[in-house]
Amino acid sequence: MGDFSLATRFVHAGERRDAPAGVPASTPIYATSSFIYEQVEDIDRIVDGETSGFVYSRYGNPTVAAFEEAMAAVENGKFAYAFGSGMAAIHAALLASELSSGSVVLASRDLYGSTLELLYSVFRPFGVKTVTEDFNDIAALRARALEVKPAVMFCETLSNPLLKVCDIEECAAIAREVGAKLIVDNTFATPYLCRPLDLGADFVVHSATKFLGGHADATGGVVVAKEEFDKPALLGALTLAGGVLSPWEAHSILRGLKTLGLRMEKQCSNAELLANRLDKLPQISEVIYPKFFEGDQANALDRTFHGSEYGAIVSIRLADDTREAAYRFLNALQLCTRAASVGDLFTGIVHPATATHRELSPAKRAEIGITEGLIRISVGIEDVNDIVADIEQALRAGEAFSRGFSQITLIEETKAATVGA
Repeated sequence: MGDFSLATRFVHAGERRDAPAGVPASTPIYATSSFIYEQVEDIDRIVDGETSGFVYSRYGNPTVAAFEEAMAAVENGKFAYAFGSGMAAIHAALLASELSSGSVVLASRDLYGSTLELLYSVFRPFGVKTVTEDFNDIAALRARALEVKPAVMFCETLSNPLLKVCDIEECAAIAREVGAKLIVDNTFATPYLCRPLDLGADFVVHSATKFLGGHADATGGVVVAKEEFDKPALLGALTLAGGVLSPWEAHSILRGLKTLGLRMEKQCSNAELLANRLDKLPQISEVIYPKFFEGDQANALDRTFHGSEYGAIVSIRLADDTREAAYRFLNALQLCTRAASVGDLFTGIVHPATATHRELSPAKRAEIGITEGLIRISVGIEDVNDIVADIEQALRAGEAFSRGFSQITLIEETKAATVGA
């Protein structure tokens, strides 16, 4: 660089060094928006797909590609593409399903609220109709699919927040019968518990922000496909809509993925122990956890999950099934976080009626079982006795406040009656 001016050397010195002789043990962060080649013909061949390589990070980045390759491997897919969030991944999977005006999406009525809002607010104005059905009632689902002839069926392995188990094999059979693509959101189950592509799904989507990353430090999403022929459509949805994952986030999530098995083993164990302990408390009217399911749901669990673990999410319904009681409980927590996400290595607790399903009307929430006293617990890797102790003290604190408030009200009512007399 000696022949160039100082201003030029400020810009170029130290850049574009040759790659090191050794292979990095961990994927580096390729914090670059573009890639430079000696010959312009090389760029042309890469853009045409004649040779592999990277030109512009909206079309591909080595750090992001490493995460995509890992996700395809753990979900047993042909390929994967990563996105800036779980919602961007869902949007892309729907776009890649080639929906058009007049197309119908048959969606589980228990879907995450923002997924339903995406279908209603973004796709409906373009003539895409969304019909909801109970995906746990296979006979009703098949009848509705034959009636509306959907282009896409969309469900979750475990529903948010009621943890309903989707019998993916049965749903996939229905999707094939009517010629629909089956998209499964596997965020809550993760590949550790279930691999939907093996059961017949066409696309698997994840909010990688959750269990895959697991450390509350990165936002991302991913779509994994069963067949190679879906690659052009999904790549087009990625590059043209532009919701790409940054290499910084990809690096964090890829690092988190390496410990997913270890974290899930502990989190599932903690969740089972927590569910057993909470099931005996008088302040709780219902503990929702797949281990306790019976009948068709138990059968679906056996067909869908591999192994003997039940997931890391526990939902509870307070005996005092009101928003006030839910808020008192949440505000009394000392260890568990009031976090709006799931899947982190710390325990996070949320109020679904005002968080995940806030967009739905109170009547619609009540219809699908999301009452004001419903609480969702994403169980972390802490000592389970500390988790239980914190939840128990918060329940007692909320109950004591309620009892004290009732006594104050009674005293005031008695005084008013005395004055009136």
